[in-house]
Amino acid sequence: MSMGSDMYRQQILDHYKNPRNYGDLDDPTFSHVGENPMCGDEIKVDVLLEDDGETIEYAAFSGEGCAISQASASMLTDELQGMTLDELDDLDRDDVIDLLGVDISPMRVKCAVLVEMVAQDGAAIHQGEKTSIEKTTTE
Repeated sequence: MSMGSDMYRQQILDHYKNPRNYGDLDDPTFSHVGENPMCGDEIKVDVLLEDDGETIEYAAFSGEGCAISQASASMLTDELQGMTLDELDDLDRDDVIDLLGVDISPMRVKCAVLVEMVAQDGAAIHQGEKTSIEKTTTE
């Protein structure tokens, strides 16, 4: 195990134990919930857009799950602030995994990308690009 790898593992544990942006926003522009039924992770993402209706002013999350899903949610909600909805839509699983900084086993990828999928689905519903769905599910 390399020194860099240890640093990223510590970062994941820090975000898991001390999550950033954790909680519910009082008046979000949109909210969406998702789950990974394989392991029971569930995340709700609240997004507040700036007056332009395109730029993310603030993003928060709540829910429960493993260290990977919770750390990923903490890290991604930090990254989302200042992004446009188009930039959010352009994110892919590699972007989220790169935030974590460690190799993720195939079984844990769904944990890592749950927050990305929830945020993207919430934005798509908000923009009328998807019909309302009750929950995003990683399968």
